[in-house]
Amino acid sequence: MTSDAHLNELGEFLRARRAELSPRTVGLPESGGPRRVSGLRREEVALLAAISTDYYTRVEQGRMRPSAPVLATIARVLHLGDDQRDYLFELAGKEAGRPRRRSVQKIQPQLQRLLDDLTATPGMVLGRRDDILAWNPLAAALVTDFGKIPEKKRNYVRLLFTDPAMKSLYADWEGVARGTVAQLRREAARYADDPRLTALVGELSVQDAHFRQWWGAHHVAARTVGTKTLNHPVAGELVLDWDTLTCSTDPDQQLVIWSAEPGTPSYEGLRFLSSWATSDRRPAAPHTAG
Repeated sequence: MTSDAHLNELGEFLRARRAELSPRTVGLPESGGPRRVSGLRREEVALLAAISTDYYTRVEQGRMRPSAPVLATIARVLHLGDDQRDYLFELAGKEAGRPRRRSVQKIQPQLQRLLDDLTATPGMVLGRRDDILAWNPLAAALVTDFGKIPEKKRNYVRLLFTDPAMKSLYADWEGVARGTVAQLRREAARYADDPRLTALVGELSVQDAHFRQWWGAHHVAARTVGTKTLNHPVAGELVLDWDTLTCSTDPDQQLVIWSAEPGTPSYEGLRFLSSWATSDRRPAAPHTAG
């Protein structure tokens, strides 16, 4: 993504956030008459940010890179969350540069050792673009046999939108998919020159109307913690907490683990699934990406 593309994305992001707000939300009086645009008008944002309408218009049109103080004020006026604010600053602050060829990611040895020791906890390591770099047998039993997926297609976002079994697995597939798209959108500003990310977005935008719609909404989020309900074909309903551990030597690698409260049906379900995954009924799957 070039500098101009970043500014265009900045403008689209601001327009999308502006459309979500009403005058009442930001403390402006309602006029009572019909409005030609949904959400706030440009002049209303400019008024609240104490800048000229012309200045703000040029920012939204991708013709101006605003200063950090102006960005901070606009973020406050549009009620942006922390992730959205960070994304806004990254879009405005990145300079155009020559595309960099990124090396193929390999799982960090310390993460691999930790993953190998997780025998009763599902875990997998995600890299750039949500590429699946490694996993343990229980994660394969919980989600899918990652080893059967070609390495170049082994991507969690792609899996969510192209594997029909994922829609059956996640009780709230739409919520999971929306959140994953928002995380990918957040990473797009960091990996601006990554042709594989651009190709992934293009591929899924063509193939899936939901992805196309949610990508176009410009929502952003960071991968942190949460709870998901899975309807597993072997273990039944599992309510699992998930957490993310970032590798200090390579922040682009994150270990995602699932767990359940001891004594709950979900905890017993994971123990049963662990036994099933290591039994002779299930073939062993490779647990690292080549």
